[in-house]
Amino acid sequence: MKATLEIKHKTILVDLSKPLDISIPLQASEKNPLAWYQNEPTIEPVKMGDWTGKVSKGASVNFNNVFFNPHAHGTHTECFGHISKEFHSINDSLKTFFFLAEVISVQPEKVGEDETISEESIAKALDGITPEAIVIRTLPNTSDKKSKHWSDTNWPFLHEKAALFLRKIGVKHLLIDLPSVDKEKDEGKLLAHKAFWNFPDAPREDCTITELIYVPSSIEDGSYLLNLQIASFHNDASPSKPVLYKIF
Repeated sequence: MKATLEIKHKTILVDLSKPLDISIPLQASEKNPLAWYQNEPTIEPVKMGDWTGKVSKGASVNFNNVFFNPHAHGTHTECFGHISKEFHSINDSLKTFFFLAEVISVQPEKVGEDETISEESIAKALDGITPEAIVIRTLPNTSDKKSKHWSDTNWPFLHEKAALFLRKIGVKHLLIDLPSVDKEKDEGKLLAHKAFWNFPDAPREDCTITELIYVPSSIEDGSYLLNLQIASFHNDASPSKPVLYKIF
């Protein structure tokens, strides 16, 4: 199912029958990725008296409650309301869902006890391209990212200058395969979040950060059409399903 689209004054051809899903599905299991010191999510049938919402237990339907944290339990998209005192909803911030995106692979650099993603490494990977969305795949790209327990690992993070660079070249949607663009324990500084969103000076209200994606190695670096799907949550963040389409 091929479609020709005009986006940002550029005509592209994509095959909508061949989506490249870069989200991590949420499951009630230790195999689910975990971050921020949270246990695995739970998905359990409702129980009311002697009735259990499970067909195998005699109910006519499966009727589950789901308990999870968007930031800790899988692929999620957040708006600047994640770090603002005032409430702002991702459902209000993200109003369009298709963007030209560039997938890049970067090797974090060792700096003391940390690993950082530098402005120079991103600029080199982009090679002059200024996309509306960027998908950052960190190296090495092991499949255990899909089930990794990230708490207390001091994961790699985006340097403040790298986030500022992305803002300056006009990137509005930042996607990364880590639990956060910032250092795990940074005393609440959130330098990359603040630099990307231009917070608190003049927050970029229509810009988003998507974390805990997984980009299979079979997806080559380059330009794609991104469909950034979220659930309609009235919250600073929502579980999300970013999907790429190869451009022909």
